[in-house]
Amino acid sequence: MDTQKKKYDVITYGRSSIDLYSQQPGAAFEDIPGFHAFVGGSPLNIAVGCSRLGLKASLLSGVGRDKVGDFLLNFLKKEGVATENVPVINGTRSSAVVLGIEPPDRFPLVYYRDNCADSQINIDHVLKAGIENARLIEFSGTALNIEPTRSAAFLAAEIAQKNNVPVMLDLDFRADQWHDIRAFGVTSRAFMRNVNIVLGTEEEILAAYLSDESQLNISHQQISAPEIVGDLNEAINGILLLGVDALIMKTGSRGAVVYLPDGTVQEVPGFPVEVLNILGAGDAFAAGFIYGFLKGWDWYKCCRMGNACGAHVVTQIGCANFTPYEKDILEFIEIKGGF
Repeated sequence: MDTQKKKYDVITYGRSSIDLYSQQPGAAFEDIPGFHAFVGGSPLNIAVGCSRLGLKASLLSGVGRDKVGDFLLNFLKKEGVATENVPVINGTRSSAVVLGIEPPDRFPLVYYRDNCADSQINIDHVLKAGIENARLIEFSGTALNIEPTRSAAFLAAEIAQKNNVPVMLDLDFRADQWHDIRAFGVTSRAFMRNVNIVLGTEEEILAAYLSDESQLNISHQQISAPEIVGDLNEAINGILLLGVDALIMKTGSRGAVVYLPDGTVQEVPGFPVEVLNILGAGDAFAAGFIYGFLKGWDWYKCCRMGNACGAHVVTQIGCANFTPYEKDILEFIEIKGGF
């Protein structure tokens, strides 16, 4: 099918939640006076980011039959994200996250995901999602942590590959969402055999090859930014040997590094900005990267676009609510010296 005639530019698969952010950046978590209600979940953030960049985005997730679910669906519709693949699932609850903002280096968060709707995405939901009608599908690693969403995700990736739809995996390692942190690596490595592009931080890449729980340490409840020790080069090479086309390592303020199976390593500089909140920056990066990839840009330029979107979000208090629009981010890049 001609890509220009496909229904979606991108489908994102996995988490969706209400995110309650501290209203007072710098306040210790136990002293937070109140919270802003935003939307969140990596796939939701990426879908919104893509939509604001002018792409036709669809979220494949789930919400409960509750007011939080109404809140999420209302936001997505206002943002132009297709919601026909976000079923309301009876007997579940929409996800929630509570987040602290203590710059420069403490961003604690607490997940509320017991019986969450987005973990109940099943094979029937996938079969109805029209994956063959997308130009790219992006998965969150957390979508692989539990059934039925895990099997459904594997099937979705198989459908995509069968229909020549590129598959992207954002490793999205959240240690407290796995019954055993080593299961993250076992599962994600199996999944990567149907993946074209892998995105992850240094810690997430190491997590894909964790062999001992002692390698991981979480301080100040920073679930999204654990300390992990291991052989990074071995982990990078291990991922590349699984058959992916590219591994993109997000390196925060430094930018990103592209690793290719032929041994090519390309560093892509970031955009220096004053950081307020790092949460959601990686999702903004993914949206910018996808934008460039679907325009046929090379790896370097895709990553520069991703870096710019991430730099924009770290200056803001939240995630999807503050992702940039196409015109604004292209102007930002031009002001900063271009691609």
